Amino acid sequence: MKQLATDSSGFVLLSDYVPGVVQEIRYFSTYNFVGDKIDGYEEPVALITVEAARALKAVANEMNVQGYRLKVFDAYRPVCAVKHFVLWGIEDTDIRMKPYFYPQLQKQELFSKGYVASKSSHSRGSTVDLTLLDMATGKELDMGSPFDLFSEVSHPDCRTITEEQYANRMILRSSMLRNGFEPIDCEWWHFTLKDEPYPDTYFEFPVSVSVLKR
Repeated sequence: MKQLATDSSGFVLLSDYVPGVVQEIRYFSTYNFVGDKIDGYEEPVALITVEAARALKAVANEMNVQGYRLKVFDAYRPVCAVKHFVLWGIEDTDIRMKPYFYPQLQKQELFSKGYVASKSSHSRGSTVDLTLLDMATGKELDMGSPFDLFSEVSHPDCRTITEEQYANRMILRSSMLRNGFEPIDCEWWHFTLKDEPYPDTYFEFPVSVSVLKR
């Protein structure tokens, strides 16, 4: 049975566990598929369950040895943020970000094709959206499509991208799978901890350091 909770005691600040992580929390900014700062994002930080943070630390250590750093776009996402997405999809006629994030789709298709969910695994606290940075150049690896480009080219198994782009995706994917995360079939950047601690619980507290018991 799915339940709603407001207790943040099982959550941590990801940067406390992965000190070198780069964070570009897109839903705190206006550069996202909606075009507005999203409800519930009070600070540009990644919150996540303790268990997922430990697993990501293992991923980060593995990637550091290969010359990469983790860059996170989103982690825990409050239920109110998901509601913001849904209401935007149903009621809002604004499509100003369409050229950047869903150029080939109508906004209603974002939901029917699974790119945006009415209930998100992010709200359970053990899902993360991320990519890799090359430590030598400081630039993101070329994954063949940017974060939150809702298109078939963002599907992990897309082969219309170059061999190098596909190989870069597999570097990230292989490490995430080795360390207990599961992918989805439509976004190369999205992973959920297989043994997530709250598989039936959706959380509603803001993305803010102040909610954590540190």
